[in-house]
This record gives sequence, structure tokens and C-alpha cells, in this order.
Amino acid sequence: MPSAIGAHVAPAPQGSALPTVEEVSAGGVVVDRHDDGLRVAIIARLNRGGRLEWCLPKGHPEGRETHAEAAVREIEEETGIAGDVLAPLGSIDYWFTVSGHRVHKTVHHFLLRATGGYLTIDNDPDHEAVDVAWVGLPELARRLSFPNERRIADLARDLLPEGF
Repeated sequence: MPSAIGAHVAPAPQGSALPTVEEVSAGGVVVDRHDDGLRVAIIARLNRGGRLEWCLPKGHPEGRETHAEAAVREIEEETGIAGDVLAPLGSIDYWFTVSGHRVHKTVHHFLLRATGGYLTIDNDPDHEAVDVAWVGLPELARRLSFPNERRIADLARDLLPEGF
């Protein structure tokens, strides 16, 4: 049975020869007011095939962190932007296979107000982010690579407080 740090190894689903690992991450949408309107910090990662994918920052909780605390820390590590949580945005889950096991990953997303910092990937301890960018809120859904993250971005836009 494989081991994974911070993950729970579950039995393989019926009919599957591979064991399943349950993983949890947290991240989200950090919004900043700028001269041109609202913008969101997103990161680029290389997928296993070497293709660049733009996505919302996220990562695994450490120690006894809540999902919200992990989201704040991960967003700052991966983008350089500090933020305060405004609202939960819900969770998404997906499956992938890696190193002889299937991974069922659940990601808890939050809406954050940017409070400081500057764009950088230099503080990403895992060096997963290869680029970071501010994207205008109206263009965000078109820029993100994954449909489930585009839905989270749409929800974030709808939940922004009046006069943000």
C-alpha cells in the first residue's frame, strides 16, 4: 500500500487494481482593486505533459491549519499576495492517476481581499508555480485552464461585496 504525506490511503474502488489516495488542498481567488478595475492573481504550472496551465493558487494544509488558513498561506506563497478571507467559495473534487495510485483530490476555495505584497513565485516552497500574473476579473474565466476553476471564478465575482 503506498504512503502519502498528508493524505489518507483508501481501498481501491471495486474493479480497480490501483489503490486510492485522498488528498485535500485549499486556495482560491485573491482580488485586488487597481486603477483599471478588479484583478485576480493566478499562477501557471507545467502539467505532467509539459504544457502550461493557468490556475488558481492552492496547496495542502500544514499541521493543524484550517482550510481557510491554508488558503491564505498557499496563495501568499504561490503568488506573493497576502489576503484576508471574505467568504468560502465551495469545494471541487477531481481524480487523477500518478505513481501507481489513483488520487481523489478535494480543493476548498475561498474569496480573499488582497492586503499587500507583490507578484512573485520566489516564495513557493514546492516550486510548482512557474509564472504568476494579475488578470482582470472580466477575463479571469477565459484565462483559467480548468472548467471547475472557471465556475469558482464566476462564483467569486458574484459574491464580491457591493462597492469592493
